[in-house]
Amino acid sequence: MKHKHSQTNEEAAVVSSSIRAEINQQLRQIEQEEQIRILYACESGSRAWGFPSQDSDYDVRFLYIRPEDWYLSIFEKRDVIERPISSQLDISGWDLKKALYLFHKSNPPLMEWLMSPICYIETTSAAERIRELSPFTFSPKACLYHYLNMAKGNFRTYLQGEQVKIKKYFYVLRPMLACAWIQRYDTMPPMAFRTLVDTLVPADSALYEAIQALLGRKMAGEELDLEPRIEPIHQYLTQAFETIQQEAANIRTSEGASREELDDLFRAMVSEGWSTG
Repeated sequence: MKHKHSQTNEEAAVVSSSIRAEINQQLRQIEQEEQIRILYACESGSRAWGFPSQDSDYDVRFLYIRPEDWYLSIFEKRDVIERPISSQLDISGWDLKKALYLFHKSNPPLMEWLMSPICYIETTSAAERIRELSPFTFSPKACLYHYLNMAKGNFRTYLQGEQVKIKKYFYVLRPMLACAWIQRYDTMPPMAFRTLVDTLVPADSALYEAIQALLGRKMAGEELDLEPRIEPIHQYLTQAFETIQQEAANIRTSEGASREELDDLFRAMVSEGWSTG
């Protein structure tokens, strides 16, 4: 049985058929080399968020299982596979056991992978069953602090001074808008950057105009490097850091799915994964 993730034409067009074929070939090669079964693979990063430039990398992320005997060991083993295939193609994955452990802690990167609009492999029910548990595991406080710390780090590294790396605005804006979404809606933020902007930023504001202009330049392939900082965006970020930090302590947390539930899911997926052709 094959489970397919739906895509719009715009989303599917982000990855050409030739690149998609190369990615799937690389994933199958990893399966053979590592003796694993890939349950789910998707695009992450700027292509999944909806603001790729013409030379953006392909950041492929996957979940996998190993044979049952691999897990029956008294020794800790590496639970991550990383393959920097080329300058344009980066592939890495997590063992399902690691993924479910982090899922119990409401891990935002994993949740984003499962929401990705660009899916390469989904051959078992694993991803869908994890998605079904997501509303019960989602912890607004944990996710908000994840995005807040991401935004702070990028802001501090790339956006200080009068001349800044303006393409890095996206990597601060998206996590900051994700924080605002969590505060307003108490749910996991959508993947699409445009959805965040259109929902949270007034269309008649200088901030909206500045974001749209910068987004248009990035997607048109313009070289976005050091330029004078963009004041409407800079002012919004400076104010948002202060506001979100003050309100973060009042955001609710969540205990997540039970350990027994996740253990049962893990065992079922190891069995299903190896029985699926």
